[in-house]
Amino acid sequence: MKNRLLIILPFLILTVLFTTFTIWAYTPLGPMPEALAALTSDNEVEIADRGGWWEFSPVRGPAIAGLVLYPGGRVDWRSYAPIAKGIARHGFLVALVPMPFNLAVFSPQKGGEVIAAYPHIRKWAIGGHSLGGAMAANFVFQNPGLVDGLVLWAAYPAENQSLRNIAVEVISIYGSEDGLATVEVVETARNRLPEDTKWVQVLGGNHAQFGWYGDQPGDGTALLSREEQQSIILTETVRFLEQFASEGDEK
Repeated sequence: MKNRLLIILPFLILTVLFTTFTIWAYTPLGPMPEALAALTSDNEVEIADRGGWWEFSPVRGPAIAGLVLYPGGRVDWRSYAPIAKGIARHGFLVALVPMPFNLAVFSPQKGGEVIAAYPHIRKWAIGGHSLGGAMAANFVFQNPGLVDGLVLWAAYPAENQSLRNIAVEVISIYGSEDGLATVEVVETARNRLPEDTKWVQVLGGNHAQFGWYGDQPGDGTALLSREEQQSIILTETVRFLEQFASEGDEK
């Protein structure tokens, strides 16, 4: 009996640990009601479930370019529906990618599958919030030349993954009051990003207001509303996407 218990015990421990982790991972933050409301198509943006991702596409005319968007760690992907829809309104196809266990680290290469599904789109960017942004940077590092742009929202590449010499246009948007991806931590990554990276500090912005999922433990207190922060993020992201898309036309 004792020997049998010694054999079974490790499996019981692993089962408990996996069950605990699964419950934690699948009880993510968000989405807020505003996020759920944004999942409805309208006369400007059509929203469709493509199996492995949700597609936000402009109704009028073909998409200018595409953006693959990874959600933050343990955040319900639907929390980014409002900004995905806002970007699509400006003529871009946005693929918002749900992640296994709500953690992009479990599927960082998903962007390749998305891109392959739209051969008619010539210009692509990949990006994400927090862990999602870090995994988007990982995708660029692992697949140099596959995308033209990288959008980092309160995110930065891993210390061992320099994008300094990779031909990719980058924008890094971060909040001055972020208690998780702090200004100091984000700006420390400058030497791992291309010299011409565009840096945008959202004065008064925090971590959680990059999405619509409520407050987040450990975060700083925002000094502006979620709507105001979202407007800045949307404006800067669209401006960046429009610029790299137009440069592609010139080439």
